[in-house]
Amino acid sequence: MKLIDMHCDTVWKLMDLGGEGDLMTGSCDVTIPRMRQAGTLAQFFACFGYLDDFKDKGGYDACYRHILDMAAYLKEQTEIHKNDIALARSADDICRNARSGKISAVLTVEEGGVLNGDLERLDVLYDQGVRLITLMWNYENCIGYPNSRDASVMWQGLKPFGIEVVEKMNDKGMIIDVSHASDGTFRDVMEYAPGAVVASHSNCRALCDHPRNLTDEMIRRLANEGGIAGLNLYGPFLGTQDESRLDEMTAHVLHMIDVGGSEFPAIGTDFDGFDGMKTLDIPDAGQMELLWEALKKKGLGEDQLDKIWSGNVLRVFKSLRDLQQ
Repeated sequence: MKLIDMHCDTVWKLMDLGGEGDLMTGSCDVTIPRMRQAGTLAQFFACFGYLDDFKDKGGYDACYRHILDMAAYLKEQTEIHKNDIALARSADDICRNARSGKISAVLTVEEGGVLNGDLERLDVLYDQGVRLITLMWNYENCIGYPNSRDASVMWQGLKPFGIEVVEKMNDKGMIIDVSHASDGTFRDVMEYAPGAVVASHSNCRALCDHPRNLTDEMIRRLANEGGIAGLNLYGPFLGTQDESRLDEMTAHVLHMIDVGGSEFPAIGTDFDGFDGMKTLDIPDAGQMELLWEALKKKGLGEDQLDKIWSGNVLRVFKSLRDLQQ
C-alpha cells in the first residue's frame, strides 16, 4: 500500500497560516510521521499564490516571488530531513527515493496567474523542480477562467497567453492541472494539450453538483486521453457541507471507475487546505488506510486499489519521462 497524494496545502499552512513546527513536527495534516504511517510514496506539495494576501503588495508579481520562497522552503525541509524525504522531478526519482527508504516531495504550483503574462517564469519554475501547475484558483487570471456558478464565466476558456502556457507545459513535460478551471478552460486545455492533463483534487459533479467537480463528459474525455483525477476530501466537494465522510468518498471513487475506468481515479486529498469540517472521517494523512479498507469493503481488489493509491499517477508521470530528461 504505497500512496501518492497529488495535492496538499501544507507548505502554505506552515508559511502563511501559522502552522506550527515543520514537516517533521507540528499541527499539519501532512507530516513526515503521518506520511510514514500512510505508506506515502510521494506527496505533491502545492506552492499556493493567494492573491488576496498580495493585492496591495504587488499583486501576482509578489505572489510569484512568494511561490519561489515556498519552493525554497520545501527544498530546505528536504535537506533538514534528508534521511526521510527527498525532492523528485520525475517518476524515476520517485522510484529511486523509494529504494533509499525516502518519501518523495514533488513541487507544484497552485494558481498559474503568478506567471502574469511572462512565459519565461514557466522556465524558472521548471528549473526549480515544479512539475505540475494548477492553471488557476478561483479567480480569472492571465491563463483563463475559473470554475463558477455563473454560466457566462463557466463557459469561457483559455486566453491567448493560456494557450501558449499549456502548449509550452506540454512540450516541457509538465503536468497540466485543470482543478479549479472553468468548463470552457477544461475544453480548451483538452484541445491544445491533451497529453498530460489531470484534475489533481476534484470529484464527480454527478454526485455533488459543485462547479469544482468534473462532469461525466469531462471524466470520459480525461480518461480517454490517459488523464486522472485525485479524490478531494473536502466535504462540500463530496456532498455534505460540513462533513468529510467515508461513504461519500467511496461513492465518488466508484463513480470515477464506472465512468472512466480503473485507470482514472487517484488521490488528491487537499489536506491542510480546508477547515470548518464538523466531521472528518479521515482527519489526517496518517489515517488514509481507512479509505483503503472502505474501498475494499465495496469490492475493489488489490490491483485496483494499487492503481488508485499510486499506479495511475506514476503512469502519467512516466509518460513524461522523455521530456523530463
